[in-house]
Amino acid sequence: MDATPVWFMRQAGRYLPEYRALRDKHSLLELCHTPDLAAHVTLQPIRRFAVDAAILFADILLPFEPLGLGLSFAAGEGPRIARPIRDAAAVRALPILEPEESLGYVLEAARLVARELPPHVPLVGFAGAPFTLASYAIEGGASKTFTRTKTFMYQTPEAWHLLLDRFADFTGRYLAAQARAGARALQLFDSWVGCLSPADYRRYVLPHSRKALSLAAAADVPVIHFGTGTGPFLEDFAGAGGDVVGIDWRIPLDAAWGRLRNGQGIQGNLDPAALLAPREVLRRQVREVLDRAGGRSGHVFNLGHGVVPETSPDAVAFVVEQVHGG
Repeated sequence: MDATPVWFMRQAGRYLPEYRALRDKHSLLELCHTPDLAAHVTLQPIRRFAVDAAILFADILLPFEPLGLGLSFAAGEGPRIARPIRDAAAVRALPILEPEESLGYVLEAARLVARELPPHVPLVGFAGAPFTLASYAIEGGASKTFTRTKTFMYQTPEAWHLLLDRFADFTGRYLAAQARAGARALQLFDSWVGCLSPADYRRYVLPHSRKALSLAAAADVPVIHFGTGTGPFLEDFAGAGGDVVGIDWRIPLDAAWGRLRNGQGIQGNLDPAALLAPREVLRRQVREVLDRAGGRSGHVFNLGHGVVPETSPDAVAFVVEQVHGG
């Protein structure tokens, strides 16, 4: 295409009034569990904006339900895990899941969306990376310090590696299943991996991310490897795999691109908070990202994380217009 492609993480979600209308009637998990509704939510931003990809509406923690961990979402507080993993016995007790059986409703939503999308708009499937899934499972929800996660990692390394291997195996196969269901690109989300030191990333995480990405790559569609706070170990993060590396706003896009060694593309990297800024400020920040990309092929414009709920849909439309205008 002539213009830089643009889509937004969490482009289907709480900032859209049409989504909030659905949430008045259904819980988040009800929307995810009902393929017709999940497909409808996925398509909402496609009908409103000229974005260049649809992101499947789901949640990275959905595998926790068939794993028996007890997933719920508390209003205004995020996910809660009723039965967190706190010892080696809990890791060994985890069942081996088949994506088609355990998360068939997500795959059915992907099939529905793929049939509805115009040919030039690909569907992006996604899943949580092994470390990010492990952090939620061990902490019992979101965390700012990841103390329990790191304690488990340091004190019980054998159980840690078994846990991440289980997550890597399932995640890779789950992503490949989404591609078979109609996704034309895939994204592995390692949202919290930036809490690690470079040495700990290499020792405790990189091999498992590489396994998940390798299994996903077997689907023969482009794979995006996204993380936040990866600046200190970006070379290792990119080395784990992926055709495209997603970065956040904490590192200039051109500096990040210059550190990639495998011919990978790059996705990013506008700060989501910039969408709350006055238009001239937003215009300047979009322009800076595009200038740093320098018109090189392989750039996908996106945020450095997901759209925040306070965002105006008009700001999203404005960014799309600015990116497509070059």
